[in-house]
Amino acid sequence: MAPAERTDIERSLGRRMRGTAGLAALAGLAWVARDVPAALGGRLAGARAERAARSPQFRDGTFHNQAGTRTMVADPGRNLLRELIFGKQKRRPTAPVPLLRPSAPQAADTADELTIVWYGHASALIEIEGRRVLLDPVWSERCSPSGLVGPRRLHEPPVRLDELPPLDAILISHDHYDHLDMATVRALLAGQSAPFLVPLGVGAHLDRWGVPADRIIELDWAESHQVAGLEITATAAQHFSGRGLRRDGTLWSSWVVAGARRKVFYTGDSGYFAGYAAIGAEHGPFDVTLMQIGAYDRAWPSIHMFPEEAVNAHLDLRGGLFIPVHWATFNLALHDWSEPVNRLWAEAKARDVQLAVPRPGERVVVDDPPAVDGWWQSVA
Repeated sequence: MAPAERTDIERSLGRRMRGTAGLAALAGLAWVARDVPAALGGRLAGARAERAARSPQFRDGTFHNQAGTRTMVADPGRNLLRELIFGKQKRRPTAPVPLLRPSAPQAADTADELTIVWYGHASALIEIEGRRVLLDPVWSERCSPSGLVGPRRLHEPPVRLDELPPLDAILISHDHYDHLDMATVRALLAGQSAPFLVPLGVGAHLDRWGVPADRIIELDWAESHQVAGLEITATAAQHFSGRGLRRDGTLWSSWVVAGARRKVFYTGDSGYFAGYAAIGAEHGPFDVTLMQIGAYDRAWPSIHMFPEEAVNAHLDLRGGLFIPVHWATFNLALHDWSEPVNRLWAEAKARDVQLAVPRPGERVVVDDPPAVDGWWQSVA
């Protein structure tokens, strides 16, 4: 074979191999991305849309906060993208985050029982008067519609989903990916029988993921639902929603979980606003509050609280024990990994607020909380 012919054949084979490799890569991407459209969730339609339109929070086709808010504010001279890539903040721990397997519940009078298990980020279990309520469960590796991109976990869940005890209710605060995860919902659908209590419109996502209508309870602010002897109330928050390009097509909320004798408040995601004092006046005092402290920035001050504001909100709510959530698990902002809890600890001491900072998986007995020991500082 002449050298020229051999070269032509080699070039042809090379083009075919590159073409085959390209097709394989595209096929691989398509396989990985196959769940992205479903993960985006559903949209308001039919009776659900009609109910949303009657909400005092809904106008001009979207939900709104009680006061006008902006998700981002101008910060002249600051380049957020550059800071994200080149910023000097220590946004990840330097050593593994210590995890605990929840201890067995202590023998107690179920009329007074109140314990909290924090699994990381905003996922937590409320054990109240013999009932169990799961908050914003996210067990996936990423809080994203894609398994390839998006914020990745900084620590593993301290327990598997199939190790959770039988639940009486599952509460979702809003539809952002770090609070509402398709894979986790589908696993809970298969492994639990508890209903999902969600703000208005969020049921459209659950519908798309196969949750039956009789397990979806949608509430507007100030609406309550009785489940397993508990009264669960959706209360106001100051935030926003959206899983794709469209914003605020579903509502966001905080939650009150009330038994016959004990009460718990959970912020969901929220900026600091006057609504906390109103919630405290109507529903408080609370034995314990689970308060968002992380993922804040001066570029979005209206939709996430700074730690000091979370202390203000806790006092407005007439809270007893303060347990911080929404930190440690995902890198979602530009502050140091440990900054939220360091600021919180200082503010709680200055204002004489009772504080518990559990490790992920640690069970906190609200009436006998562990002393704050600064465990996070050794891995920061």
